[in-house]
Amino acid sequence: MSESILRVGNASGFYGDRFDAVREMLTGGPLDLLTGDYLAELTMLILGRERMTDPSLGYAKTFLRQMEECLGLALDRGVRIVVNAGGLNPAGLAERLRELAATLGLGQARIAHVEGDDVLAAFRAQRPGVLAANAYLGGWGITACLDAGADVVVTGRVTDAALVSGTAAAHFGWARDDWDRLAGAVAAGHVLECGTQATGGNFSFFHELSPAARLHPGFPLAEIHPDGSAVITKHDGTGGAVTVETVTAQLLYETGPARYAGPDVTTRLDTIRLEGDGPDRVRISGVRGEAPPPTLKVGVNRLGGWLAETVFVLTGLDVDAKAELMQAQLADALDKQQPAELHWTLARTDHPDAATEEEASALLRLVVRDQDPKLVRRATATVPVELALAGYPGFHVAGLPQKPGPYGVFEALTADPADVRHTALLPDGSCVEIAPAPASRPLETVPDPELPDPLDGPTPTRRAPLGAVAGARSGDKGGSANIGVWARSEDGWRWLAHTLTVARLKELLPEAVELTVTRTLLPNLRALNFTVEGILGDGVASRARFDPQAKALGEWLRSRCLDIPEALLNANPNPNPNPNPNSNSTSKEGL
Repeated sequence: MSESILRVGNASGFYGDRFDAVREMLTGGPLDLLTGDYLAELTMLILGRERMTDPSLGYAKTFLRQMEECLGLALDRGVRIVVNAGGLNPAGLAERLRELAATLGLGQARIAHVEGDDVLAAFRAQRPGVLAANAYLGGWGITACLDAGADVVVTGRVTDAALVSGTAAAHFGWARDDWDRLAGAVAAGHVLECGTQATGGNFSFFHELSPAARLHPGFPLAEIHPDGSAVITKHDGTGGAVTVETVTAQLLYETGPARYAGPDVTTRLDTIRLEGDGPDRVRISGVRGEAPPPTLKVGVNRLGGWLAETVFVLTGLDVDAKAELMQAQLADALDKQQPAELHWTLARTDHPDAATEEEASALLRLVVRDQDPKLVRRATATVPVELALAGYPGFHVAGLPQKPGPYGVFEALTADPADVRHTALLPDGSCVEIAPAPASRPLETVPDPELPDPLDGPTPTRRAPLGAVAGARSGDKGGSANIGVWARSEDGWRWLAHTLTVARLKELLPEAVELTVTRTLLPNLRALNFTVEGILGDGVASRARFDPQAKALGEWLRSRCLDIPEALLNANPNPNPNPNPNSNSTSKEGL
C-alpha cells in the first residue's frame, strides 16, 4: 500500500461546465490525477436523443476538445485523467481519443475505458420509449485501468464519487472490503464531483466572500491519505473559498438518509467529521463504511411525450381576475380537444403603484403536455393567439409561442449486480471483468440520534428569515428533492434541531404539504437533511415545476420567516476572515 498522499483535482461538475478548467487545474499547482464529472440524469436523456440520430455519438464532445488542448500538457506533467465523459458510448470516446493522440503526435498515450453500465436491452421491453438505461457502476473498473498503467480512463455511468474512490483504491492498493477507507474516498469524491460548488459556488453565504473570490471560484482538489481521510483544498491564488461551511453544503447536496448507498460501499453520512486545517483547507475524517446494498441502481430515461409553455403577462389591477379569465377562455376554446395535462401557475411579481410597467406585471405560466404535439401547439400557441384581442385588458405574452419539444421521464430502478457485466478495457486492448462487491448489506434506516439539549429557558425571539441563522443546499434525485440545512453555531444547532421538524418544513414550504418528507439528523455536521418525495414529478426532464431540479428549493426555505431567538440573530459565529495571503477569498470558518 502506498503511503504517499494522493492529490486528486476536479475540472468539471456537469456537461457544459467551464471549458478552461482542465488547463487551469493542470497548470495551477501539483496534481497526481484530474477527474471530471460530465453526467447527470438530464444529460443521459440528451445523449440518448443524440445517439438516436448518430449511433457513433452519445459521449461528451466537450471533453474531446479539452483533450485536444491539454492531453500533451497532462502527459508532460504526469497527471492522469479519469472522467465519465463516455456517457452512453465510452468505447466510442476512447477510440476518438486514440485517434486524437495519434494526430497530436502523442501515440504513447495509454487510453482505457470502462463499460457494462448500458442495460438498455434488459429494460427496453419493460418501458416503451426508453432511450437509455444505465446501471450505476462503482470504481473498481477504474482501478483496474489505472493499475494497468492508463494515462486516461473514460467511463460511462459510474457513480460520481467513483471517479475518486476508484482512483484512491488504485493508488493505495485497498481491498474490496476496506469499507471505511472506501467510504472516506466516496465522501471526498462527493465533495469534488460538483466542482466549484465546494469552493463557494451556489453558497448560501456568498456575500461573505470578497468580490474577487465569488466572481471566479477555483475548482477543488482533495489530498487523500492512506486511511481514507482527506483534506479538501484548491490551488493557491484561485478564487472562491474552502471552508467547513462550503464543504458541509456540498456534502449535503443530493443526498438522502444517513446511509448513502453506492455500488462499492455504503457511506455513513452521520459519521463524517469536518474541521479546519488551515486557510482554504478542510479535513474530512471519521467516515465509516458498510457493505453496499445487494442491488445496483439503474437510471432509466424515456421520452414521455411533447411539451411547450406560454407565459402570459398580467399588468396592473385585478391580476387574479385576469388570470381566471385567461384560464376560463382557454378551457372554453379548447373544448373537446383538451391535452392530457395543463398546468397553470401565477407568479405575483407585480408591485402596487409601480414606477415601471415591468414592476407592475405578474406572470401566468401555462405548461402543456400530451402525446400529440399538435394538441400541445394548439393549447400554447394557436388558441392563445386567437384570444389576443378578446382576452383580459393588456393581453400579451413573454416571448413568441414555442414549438413543442419532447420531454423526458426518469425512473430509478434496480438490477442484480450479477446481471451487469462491469468490464475494464485496458490500454493493451485486453479486458478485465469486475466482480460484484464481495459482500452486501440491505439498507436499513439508521435510528435518529438523540436531539441536542434545547436552548435554555424562554428566550426573546424576533420574526426573521431562517437564512439569517442557517445555510441550505438542495438538489434533485429523480422525482424527489433533498434540502440540507446546517446551523452556523452550536447554539444554532440546538435551536434548529428542535425547531425545523417535518411539520414545520411543510408549513414553510406549502408545496410539500401533501408529500412524504423524511428528516435525517446529522449532528456531526450540525445539519438536517430532508427528502421531499415526488416534488419534481417524473424528474428534471419532465419540467414538472418552476425549478425542475430543485436547485433553489433550499434558498426558498431560507427566505421563509419564523420566530428566531434574538441571541442567535445577534451572534456572529465567524469573526475572523480567512488569513491566507495566497487566496482571493475572505470567507470565514463557519463551524
